[in-house]
Amino acid sequence: MIKKTFKLTREGINELKSELHDLKAQRVGVAEQLKTAREFGDLSENAEYDAARAEQRRVELRIKEIENILQNVKVITEPNQNDKVGIGSKVDLEECSGGNSIKTFHIVGSVEADPMENKISDESPIGKALMGKKKGEEVSITTPGGAETLYTIKKIS
Repeated sequence: MIKKTFKLTREGINELKSELHDLKAQRVGVAEQLKTAREFGDLSENAEYDAARAEQRRVELRIKEIENILQNVKVITEPNQNDKVGIGSKVDLEECSGGNSIKTFHIVGSVEADPMENKISDESPIGKALMGKKKGEEVSITTPGGAETLYTIKKIS
């Protein structure tokens, strides 16, 4: 069986460790909910018990998932050279069709990706389009909706 390696920044690793700590602390509360729900009697028609069991499964599955990620992590270090986009790079893009708005993206591994925070995976369409590019290059990015937009790389850090 081939193990998957998960690419994370130090910040991403710390966030997962914090989440793992919180989830392990939740175990006590979930166990207490199960105990209380059992006291209501017949478990076959006990909605509180079913809900507590579902929460227990969710917590335990997430704990196992995080532990697996942390056991198979490859730390993304900040790129030594800022001449090419790589994992860990922060990239400023300017749309070529006008306007002076700059979009900044942080290229991260898929586990750490969070589009709402402009953290995009190296495996995403935008990430793939940017990887290996240099400052000043134009990059064509196709959105999931099929629209194609041309950007210029203004800065790589």
